[in-house]
Amino acid sequence: MKIVLGIDLGTQSLKTVCYDYDSKSLIHVHASPLEVDRDENGKAEQSANDWLMALRECTRNIPIEIKNNIEAIGVSGQQHGFVALDENDEVLVPVKLWCDTATQIEADSLNNELGGIDRVISIAGNAIMTGYTCPKILWLKNNRPEEYNKLSTILLPHDYVNFIMTGVKCMEHGDASGTGFLNIKERNWSVEILSALDPDRDLSVCLPPLVRHDHFIGKTSKQFSIDFDLPEGIPVSCGGGDNMMGAIGTGNVTDGKLTMSLGTSGTLYAYSSKPIIDPKGAIAGFCSSTDGWLPLLCTMNCTVATELMRDLVGRSLDEFNNDLDSIPSGSGGLLTIPFFNGERTPNLPKGKASLIGLTSQNCTPAYVLRSAVEGATYALRYGLDELSALGLKVDKIILTGGGAKSPQWRQIVADIFQLPIQILKIEEGASFGAALQALWVLIREKDNDIKLDTIITDHLAVDEGKSSLPNLECKDIYNKGYSDYQNAVNQITPLFE
Repeated sequence: MKIVLGIDLGTQSLKTVCYDYDSKSLIHVHASPLEVDRDENGKAEQSANDWLMALRECTRNIPIEIKNNIEAIGVSGQQHGFVALDENDEVLVPVKLWCDTATQIEADSLNNELGGIDRVISIAGNAIMTGYTCPKILWLKNNRPEEYNKLSTILLPHDYVNFIMTGVKCMEHGDASGTGFLNIKERNWSVEILSALDPDRDLSVCLPPLVRHDHFIGKTSKQFSIDFDLPEGIPVSCGGGDNMMGAIGTGNVTDGKLTMSLGTSGTLYAYSSKPIIDPKGAIAGFCSSTDGWLPLLCTMNCTVATELMRDLVGRSLDEFNNDLDSIPSGSGGLLTIPFFNGERTPNLPKGKASLIGLTSQNCTPAYVLRSAVEGATYALRYGLDELSALGLKVDKIILTGGGAKSPQWRQIVADIFQLPIQILKIEEGASFGAALQALWVLIREKDNDIKLDTIITDHLAVDEGKSSLPNLECKDIYNKGYSDYQNAVNQITPLFE
């Protein structure tokens, strides 16, 4: 066997995938669940130690004959999380996550200090959003000054896993562009934003070096081998944020494709060979982990919304899909605004969910469930409009994430977007993307000229049986539904600003 290991540190679980690149098959997958500590003020935190416990469970679950044949490792991780280390490399505080909205005051303060959102976008390519790493650091300074004064290293979640494996501290440009203090145009740290964070301290000394995506950063250490039951000396690639690794895992490394992830959050992104900066700030101007850029729209409520509603009405997954089939497109005018956990796009961290348009005919569990799916999908369609306005052209959507396992939801996406939907035979997304990146770096050691898109062509295949074409009869229905959704969002926005 010739194995590459992909690790994905997600919000709800940590997953490992073992890919035999000789036979082109996934031969082992294991996931360990994670909990999020939330409160009514927007807190969303996890313990870094829980991550390590989950990683240990997953690595120890890998059969010995597989782990002894692992040739390289790549790591994907949820973006924006703030891992604060002291001088002894101990984690100082629980990790604030991408979905933590308790830092809105800090985000507003930083944007104002820097001259307003428009100027921040001109400085770095992105406004400072409450989900980003940047306001989390200021929150620590304002709320836990004792721990802040001990801060020695700033890492992102996937960087922390890399550090645990190799002892090497580093960041790569894709994940780093989600901090809020990387200049995505120049691919370097913004001195001005770091100074606004703390004018009395040079925070750049807390930041690890930025590394390229096409080299190994180190090898698994002896201590890691002892603690996690994997062989010592396995080379580790730089990895990246989950969206960046998801782009690799869905083949989105050249122009013309759109990846949509129906996960806890919803994301929509496309590769670009040049920086894409949205003056309105709706589209995040991220770097890719492939030497390009990855303009991206993120919504905070995707499968979160559908799972909450499914639990509310007491439906199993099979019943959920049957209910979706039983209700006509447009859900009889019932609209779900799915802002259960606040929202990033539009920027409403204090937003709340709404049901609009209930009647005596559509007030049933099945209508409510289909409306929740359509609402989460309408929220993502806004991203296509914005990306198109910024000059990106796409002709198909590569669909991934938990929601993509539903044939009914796949068809709803095709109908609302009026684009073909493709599902890949290996649907692991970010974890598989991390494995493919590691494979590419491994092969580059012998063939420096090999391109990442060659690896992708060799190892990704479309599952034609699960792919969907848009139903033209639904075009007008969903154009109206989307227009009504946008109007409803505009009407309720003043309630939560």
